[in-house]
Amino acid sequence: MARVVAVHGVGKQLLGEDSLLTEWRPAMADGLRRAGALSAAAELQVEMAFYGDCFRPAGDFLAAGDAPYVGGDVEQGFEQELLLEWWREAAETDPAVVPPGAKTLAATPRSVQAALRALSGSRFFAGVALRGLIFDLKQVHLYLTDADVRERVRGRVLDVIAEDTRVVVAHSLGSVVAYEALCARPGHGVRALVTLGSPLGIPHLVLHRLEPVPRGPGGAERGVWPGGREMVWTNIADDGDVVALVKDLRPSFGDLVRSVRVHNGSHAHDVTAYLTDALCGRAIVDGLA
Repeated sequence: MARVVAVHGVGKQLLGEDSLLTEWRPAMADGLRRAGALSAAAELQVEMAFYGDCFRPAGDFLAAGDAPYVGGDVEQGFEQELLLEWWREAAETDPAVVPPGAKTLAATPRSVQAALRALSGSRFFAGVALRGLIFDLKQVHLYLTDADVRERVRGRVLDVIAEDTRVVVAHSLGSVVAYEALCARPGHGVRALVTLGSPLGIPHLVLHRLEPVPRGPGGAERGVWPGGREMVWTNIADDGDVVALVKDLRPSFGDLVRSVRVHNGSHAHDVTAYLTDALCGRAIVDGLA
């Protein structure tokens, strides 16, 4: 069984376990090498917890893949709010993105179109088709609001985490799934949780929708720790990563979280850029030691 479990992020509905591992495993091994762990890189055992097909629309003889979404398909409430948060963050880190103005922030179709136009011209979403961006929004929304989808997706991760799993490495939405899966299995043997480009700290939209719900006095709620006191949680974020709106998870989950900043260049949210960093490799090898 795998000593390292990988949990992918959004937008992987057309891939699968093996195709994702061809990207993840060599990048993870490179990160271990950068950390000086040559033997760990050579002996790396990793398994992908794949859930992307839970979001793949049923194909037919005419078409398959992502639904042909347009701006009008972005729903009011969660989806519009998250889209606008992405726009604000992109404007903070990319001078090419015009920041949203007070008049544009109203939750109207016009504000959605303005946000989509702004994001389509950003470094972060360069090359991402409009319908793909909206599909990613809807994946996050569906996971956090549909109990059946949530149980099915989380079950995929729980099925892969075995007694000998020592490290869980999770990217993007996968970090939310992995966090909830570990919380749902008290007494697990995971020694290191490594989250990459995680949206876990976004208040109201993500943090306060977690299972189990954050606890504490009003306004100071903190998420439940997803393991024993001996487990080390390392959260890694690039300053330009729009998905990881809250880079430092310590205010949301406690001072035991190790907060790490990395520099992924123009590929701020790309999982391979995260995995090849020496600090990511060190976090993984510490869990395997």
